[in-house]
Amino acid sequence: MSTQRDYYEILGVARDASGTEIKKSYRKLAMQYHPDRNPGDEEAEAKFKEVSEAYSVLSDPEKRETYDRFGHAGLRGAGVDPGFASADEIFSQFSDLFGDLFGFGGGGGGRGRRRSGPRLRRGADQEYTLELDFLEAVHGCQKEITVARYATCDACAGSGAEPGSQPETCGTCGGAGQVVQGHGFLRIRTACPHCGGRGQVIVHPCKACEGHGRTRVTDSLSVSVPAGVDNGLQLRLAGRGDAGDPGAPPGDLYVHIRVRPHEFFRRKGADIMVEVPISYPQACLGGVIKVPTVDGEEELELPRATPSGKVFTLPGKGVPHLGRRGGRGDHHVQVVVDVPKTLSEEEEELIRKLAELQDAKVAHKGFWRDILGRFST
Repeated sequence: MSTQRDYYEILGVARDASGTEIKKSYRKLAMQYHPDRNPGDEEAEAKFKEVSEAYSVLSDPEKRETYDRFGHAGLRGAGVDPGFASADEIFSQFSDLFGDLFGFGGGGGGRGRRRSGPRLRRGADQEYTLELDFLEAVHGCQKEITVARYATCDACAGSGAEPGSQPETCGTCGGAGQVVQGHGFLRIRTACPHCGGRGQVIVHPCKACEGHGRTRVTDSLSVSVPAGVDNGLQLRLAGRGDAGDPGAPPGDLYVHIRVRPHEFFRRKGADIMVEVPISYPQACLGGVIKVPTVDGEEELELPRATPSGKVFTLPGKGVPHLGRRGGRGDHHVQVVVDVPKTLSEEEEELIRKLAELQDAKVAHKGFWRDILGRFST
């Protein structure tokens, strides 16, 4: 956009046009080139910025006088940069005018409504870490938790003003919640330093909340933990965070799940792994053994000649699939031959007979006593 084009020409008004005529012309042109009416049209957006730039100068008596006397150079010399970087900046700059100009109650579609007046601040989110036993995470459970948060003050309904009084419009920003600071060609829009961006000031603070509009409370909540949750998952409790500004939604509560490890079970996704010891005779001859699962004991039939380390799978006996209706993972049982650390004399004799039958080379009876005796002599 060329900043040298005459502003009166851009708006199509005479140089002695009244403020009402300038405003009327701007209304017509702004409606014609409004981005919401020309989605994706870069030329229309450029025109919208151009007419808004002209209006920002000609609607301001001081800027208009400077422009009439010295033109564009006079504005630059006075440190005025009437240009707009984006349409959003225009909506923010003229948030108090768009409702009047377009008759939408605050600004030419959804853009203007969000920019009319100070922005309401949503409440902050809260976090809580919930520890679960392994089986609680597998099967799901109900847990009672206690959470501290900021709630809307009952006495003042969140306004921060003493009951019977009302907040007053901020005199610094005129209720907009923002101020514009100019530094040469640079314009910076910041939250109003006087009201903190609220657009209002509390003259008579509420005694219950000291003018903050919120009080610290402790909530006792019941959390429904679904079956199949795992370590690191988080549950969202909507609206259970801090209260926001009056009219703004509260924050949410995020419950972070931490699962304590189990003594025997290990989990991989929806599958469960467990190691079960078996005896040498069971490995050789087979048999039926009982194995632990997350639902209790199950019977497992061992075939003859089961090698140590063999893994058996019990389908559908694992963890319920989170977020699905029905369906579970599998339960994997790894059998390991248990070698006894001590033997009775009868057991040792039987094993030696077996070794003899199999021609297995084993240490002779009293082998270690002989070795130790050699070192002691």
